[in-house]
Amino acid sequence: MKPPLKTRAVVFDFDGTLVDSLPVVLKAITHAIEPFANGPTMDIFAKLGGPPLRFLPTMVQNEGDVPAALARMTAYHESNQHLIRPFDGVAIMLERLRAANILLALWTGRDRTSTEVLLTQHLLTSYFATVVCGDDLPTHKPDAEGLREIIRRLGVSADETLLIGDADVDVLGGVACGVDTILIRHARQLAPAVMAQAWRTVNSPYEAFELLLGYIEDPEAIGPSTSTPRPF
Repeated sequence: MKPPLKTRAVVFDFDGTLVDSLPVVLKAITHAIEPFANGPTMDIFAKLGGPPLRFLPTMVQNEGDVPAALARMTAYHESNQHLIRPFDGVAIMLERLRAANILLALWTGRDRTSTEVLLTQHLLTSYFATVVCGDDLPTHKPDAEGLREIIRRLGVSADETLLIGDADVDVLGGVACGVDTILIRHARQLAPAVMAQAWRTVNSPYEAFELLLGYIEDPEAIGPSTSTPRPF
């Protein structure tokens, strides 16, 4: 249960949290490593959270194949990123949080170039006071340096911050920084050790948005709503 402090900031993961990119990302990885290794699994997905040069070496048989795999992944993603769309309710949810004077930030393992393309494409850039991408710092999730940098920039404390993400590394990064995390499951099985460290787990981004807005409006409502979801 979160300490009785007013939430002043919400930090979002990007892929799988605000934008429905998992199908394109997994297909891009599959395309990238197809000549060099077997396709990705949801276990691999759970470990994502940094730039491709961090996770591709773990997916190919020979490290010398990484540059070719990266080129294939980049080409596939650039050709198909137009298929990536925000989840339903994202813009309305961000607008309500901004109207409530909540500071908003983005902490993503995605590279800055493609992050900015997608934010601009879907008119989301103006909502975020600061953005930390996977190639901005030498460390990556679950290392909490990126989250600490965001908190520093926003001028808030960890106790005044909530993190929303859909991967194990989001929870672990939040824990390392002392920030409570809402974890979106996407119907996958969670490791008990990770699940136990999440402040709340939900099944979908929409449920996360509902829980978040309800908590901002009423901090005593610490559980997911059992009523029919309202249209924001």
